[in-house]
Amino acid sequence: MSLLCLDISNSHTLIGIFEDDELVAHWRLSTVEHRTSDEWQLLISGLVVRAGLEVPESLSLCCTVPSVLVEFRHLVERYFEGADVCIVGPGVKTGVPIHTDNPREVGADRIVNALAAAELYGGPAIVVDLNGTATIFDVVDDKGRYVGGAIAPGVELSLDALARRGAQLRSVELGEPRGVIGKNTVEAIQSGVVLGFAGLVDGIVERMLDELGDADDVAVIATGSYPEAVLDACSSITTRDPWLTLQGLRLVHERNFG
Repeated sequence: MSLLCLDISNSHTLIGIFEDDELVAHWRLSTVEHRTSDEWQLLISGLVVRAGLEVPESLSLCCTVPSVLVEFRHLVERYFEGADVCIVGPGVKTGVPIHTDNPREVGADRIVNALAAAELYGGPAIVVDLNGTATIFDVVDDKGRYVGGAIAPGVELSLDALARRGAQLRSVELGEPRGVIGKNTVEAIQSGVVLGFAGLVDGIVERMLDELGDADDVAVIATGSYPEAVLDACSSITTRDPWLTLQGLRLVHERNFG
């Protein structure tokens, strides 16, 4: 079975093609809110055809941008009529019990990540989703239940804000700093951002492990469009899986259509 999966977030859209359970192609695009359903279809089909593949007739997606989700619902009506389409949200079976105060406010991508973590790595597990807008931590317990998480600003968002609000500061490449003590402005920003976010990740993961109380058996999985320099400086990450959300979308589709 060929399946098209899309993970649409505020900053990026991740597209993947599965043949059965194998990810055979993937792309990462900027999320453009004013792009129409026809433009999305033309863009996706162009990428797929250029890769020498046929556009799948089945679709699984999650979207955290309401205006883009509206366009994708139009896309489904026009281009995927009668197909097995799974848009993750209320009424879609994920198999993940949500143990939070208000389950409806938990983002679809977070539940998809929790499902993939539980299925592929077992619980308990912590998913660290680093993307441009936010750094998101999600926790699955030993029974495969989603029990909550934490949200912090993203690396790119923080770096952009620093460049905009600091008169003598500018955007820099997020490379590995020579040391903690920067010898110039670029190195100082690299040190603060790269090592600062690594400290944020390690600090929150450590506190979550304390709450879980079983630190030796917890998988800590990094996913998202993370800067390699940040993860290289982290000591708490046990696995890097940039396609975790796509795998979760595949699993959701299987649960709903077999």
